Amino acid sequence: MTIDEFALAATTDDLSREADARDAADLIEFRMDVAADPIDQLAAYEGELPIVATNRNRWFGGNAPDPGRLDALFSASRFDDVVLVDVELETARAKEWIVDDLRDNGVDVIVSHHDFESTPGRDVLAAIVEECADYGDVAKVATFPTDLADTLTVLDVVRAATAAGHDVAGIAMGELGSHVRVIGHVYGSKLGYAPLVDDDGEYAPGQIPLRELASLVESTRVEGNSLERFGDLEPFDGLERFDERENDGCENDGRETLDERENDGGAAPDPTRTE
Repeated sequence: MTIDEFALAATTDDLSREADARDAADLIEFRMDVAADPIDQLAAYEGELPIVATNRNRWFGGNAPDPGRLDALFSASRFDDVVLVDVELETARAKEWIVDDLRDNGVDVIVSHHDFESTPGRDVLAAIVEECADYGDVAKVATFPTDLADTLTVLDVVRAATAAGHDVAGIAMGELGSHVRVIGHVYGSKLGYAPLVDDDGEYAPGQIPLRELASLVESTRVEGNSLERFGDLEPFDGLERFDERENDGCENDGRETLDERENDGGAAPDPTRTE
């Protein structure tokens, strides 16, 4: 499956509810690890939305028993309605053959990495995305931010990976990262996820109800490729701007330059500070 633009997946363990998602979602993420009789559900599926099959064990936030977990995922990949299969990076590393075997069944493979406790530094996270992209067709990273700077790290890594030609999905978990689910597509994220639950159902911290997320994403869409708005921007060089003003004969108009602030003992604001 080629993901030409952002696609929103409704996450569920009950494929009979697919019709409830059609007006808001582009895909169904089927959580096989928490589903009753997942293979039987796939065999009986008559929905319209294509399926992303996921089958995680407890190490990756799921409930699937290790014996037979990958066999079940492989069986799922044989169904025509399944177009994407999610495999953890650690699984792809340990069993490199699994990605090729899944592709032989005609599906594309999401290789994902989850960090439920923190967000790595930019270089480390970028290397993880690169490795996911080397193994799979879509690189997915989901991390837990401890401050707003972490959410910027996720967005910037997604932006850079997209600019490099990778299909990538980036998620920041928890309340602090909820806005990344809304604006990630602007930076190039190709996949978003929202739970398909009843209106009065409970959501994990930071998750956004399906229709609300679909509406928010739509309200932040831009014409053409979202990344085009930012890809050609030059980095801001404040000192160069001040030098240009001085060379042009402009008056200082009472404002200190960065050099003057440094010389008089003033400190430039910390860009990573979140208060």
